[in-house]
Amino acid sequence: MAAPNPIQMQKFLSGVDYPCTRDKLVDHAQSQGAPDDVLDHLRKLPDREYDGPNAVSAEFSRS
Repeated sequence: MAAPNPIQMQKFLSGVDYPCTRDKLVDHAQSQGAPDDVLDHLRKLPDREYDGPNAVSAEFSRS
């Protein structure tokens, strides 16, 4: 299965407050109705604090 693209992922992170941890990103995306493939990919991100959407997208693309 192909990874979801960062644009799709960012749609579900709209409105999240940065800086934000990986777990909070997952929780927010889940509350926004993100599909399982997006949630699974977010869960694979390194467990650290992200300072904005560009940092999340960069890691999301590497995973």
